[in-house]
Amino acid sequence: MTRKRHGAIGIKQVIRHEWMEKTVHLLLAGLETKSIRQELHAYLATRRGDGDQGQRSERTRRFVVDILMRSWVSPEEDLAAFRSGSLAFLRQNPSRSLAVDWGIISAAYPFWFNVARQTGRLLALQKRVTQAQIIHRLKEQYGDRQTISRACQYVIRSYVAWGIIRDAEGKGCYEKAPPIPITDPGLTLLLFESALLASPSARSTLGELLNNPAFFPFDLPGVGSELVTQHSARIDLVYSGLNDTLLQLKA
Repeated sequence: MTRKRHGAIGIKQVIRHEWMEKTVHLLLAGLETKSIRQELHAYLATRRGDGDQGQRSERTRRFVVDILMRSWVSPEEDLAAFRSGSLAFLRQNPSRSLAVDWGIISAAYPFWFNVARQTGRLLALQKRVTQAQIIHRLKEQYGDRQTISRACQYVIRSYVAWGIIRDAEGKGCYEKAPPIPITDPGLTLLLFESALLASPSARSTLGELLNNPAFFPFDLPGVGSELVTQHSARIDLVYSGLNDTLLQLKA
């Protein structure tokens, strides 16, 4: 069933990776939801999206806190099991936080995932991409909404802050950073699960997942259908044929 988040935009500010990490640390520390929200407001009071220190308005701070809370602390009901699995993985593998955070925010905000998909498609064709090219492709998907351009800018600047793309010569021009190697099959399947959750159909072939341009920040290993059945309790193997394997989220 298509959920509201799949057609929504939702990203109204730059989201830095260290802010996602801060949220997880508060969650792992056992703080209650209200306390985490308060701590994040205090933490972000003088932290800006460009990494500089400076007072920010309550309104823009609330936008950021809401995104962090909906991603990690208070996810939608159908994301709760994925959040718990991601949290369990992070407890054992804290150094893999960027990939896990990528999966979490992609599932909670499919617009983030779709910006990555369009960015990855362009980077597969050319060395550098422009913000205008990405926005043009997104408008083909979401329609020519006024919010698309601004939200896309926030997501792209978030990617720069996360270190997965770099500013290139020329305003609004970007190039790919070296991909992050992923070797753990459990982490690979978490990323696959995030892609299924970001999709209205909640299903995809294994080949499509492995080659999904939204995963351009990562170097994913080749995986077979047996790994899915061994390492994921939340993904169903619908069928496995000679040409490909179809996966879907368990009901």
